Amino acid sequence: MATGQAVAMAGETAVPELRRSLGLMDVVLFFVIACTNLQWVATAAAAGPSSLVVWLIGGVCMFVPLSISVVYLSARYPEEGGVYVWSKRAFGPFAGFMTGWTYWASNLPYFPALLYFTAGNALYMFGGSGASLAGTPAFFIAVSIGGLALGTLVNVLGLDVGKWLNNVGAASRWIVTLVLIALGVLLWWKFGSATPINLATVRPGLGLKDVIFWSVIAFAWTGPEAIAFMSGEVKDPRRAIPRGLAIAAPAIAAIYIAGTASVLVALPAAHVSGLYGVMQSIAAGATRIGWSVVTPIAAVLVTISCLGSVGAWLGAVARIPFVAGIDRYLPAAFGRMHPRWGSPVVALITQAALAAIFILLGQGGTSVKGAYDALVSTTVIISFIPFLALFASAIKLHGGAAPGDIRIPGGKVTVVIGAAIGLLTTAGSIVLAAFPADDEPNKVLAVVKVLGLTAVMVLSGLAFYRFGGQRASLRPPTQNMG
Repeated sequence: MATGQAVAMAGETAVPELRRSLGLMDVVLFFVIACTNLQWVATAAAAGPSSLVVWLIGGVCMFVPLSISVVYLSARYPEEGGVYVWSKRAFGPFAGFMTGWTYWASNLPYFPALLYFTAGNALYMFGGSGASLAGTPAFFIAVSIGGLALGTLVNVLGLDVGKWLNNVGAASRWIVTLVLIALGVLLWWKFGSATPINLATVRPGLGLKDVIFWSVIAFAWTGPEAIAFMSGEVKDPRRAIPRGLAIAAPAIAAIYIAGTASVLVALPAAHVSGLYGVMQSIAAGATRIGWSVVTPIAAVLVTISCLGSVGAWLGAVARIPFVAGIDRYLPAAFGRMHPRWGSPVVALITQAALAAIFILLGQGGTSVKGAYDALVSTTVIISFIPFLALFASAIKLHGGAAPGDIRIPGGKVTVVIGAAIGLLTTAGSIVLAAFPADDEPNKVLAVVKVLGLTAVMVLSGLAFYRFGGQRASLRPPTQNMG
């Protein structure tokens, strides 16, 4: 079925003709930038050497099941909209809308969290003079707003332009990870590891603090589903998405696991900050071996890579309100592409404005670190809600291979088992993510923020669905444009 066709089948969304701007290499680089983030490397290293084993567990329990489900569903149903369309097919319009809404809403606090991480690591571009800004909310807010504006602008200009920020960001992330790994190897060889890494220290703990951390690692392994929101803008999505993911997967694993190990070699785990950890370790390692010039260069690369993530996610999730606008669950303006640039301008600008509000709300009544932790926790909880629907959809929609599908070893049995494992991992992670960090000074406020923001997003989705349902019922019957 060509993406440029509107369809009259129940459960499908009539999407207008889209520009196929993303080739295989663009898809590979999109996976690298969307499926990794150096903030999770810092978070994992701060938790100690046991995080290396937790990375492996998270990969098996989340990344592998998610990849199987995405490969199956995107090959079988390659329409624009991804999980919105899949859950709508499996469980009806309400499930489809709420799945898409919660996924989209989860990115509103994610952008500020990612941009706070960007701002913290950008300080290393300025050497010692940047230290004075480390605890200054105004600096973090200004950088976050600026990064948000850049990511929105390149996406408004269309994927033909926006993909270059994604691609440059992915290349920068891979290069700075190689720098980090090279420093780790040299430091190990010359001085040994700053953090003891042995059988005793890599054993994961089972205390509450430890298992709460597992939910963050499970969230870090998500991302393969993002490209499916733009399936209609990928050249040959049935084949490019599975192949792109297979090519990118080793790089994704190396960034997380080897990157975390390198941070631990450079710094004692107790000294690693979840907000600055990557650049902390690069600066410390470069200084010890006399390569101080590497630090500002690495800071530039980390900053560019984070901006690439912002651009990639802004572009991907904007396709959710775009498709909901076509279905009339959101105002019709959301479902219109710019006539020249081929971008969902209303969706992009709206989500940027809302993310800017979250930047200010997250900072209220707390420190820079407290704001960052609250934003991360809110992101994790809300993000996992639509993954329940994604994995359930894979189970509901599983079946035999259709012509043109990528064959998955084990067929539908593999799909069902993988989705079931992902479903259990997701449910457990939602519960664990609600607990505040041990060092949060106001735990009650932190929990209220996280649960309050989550409730606001879900309830607002219900309200939009209720009023949008009236618009959708008045929509003219779909006509075949083919």
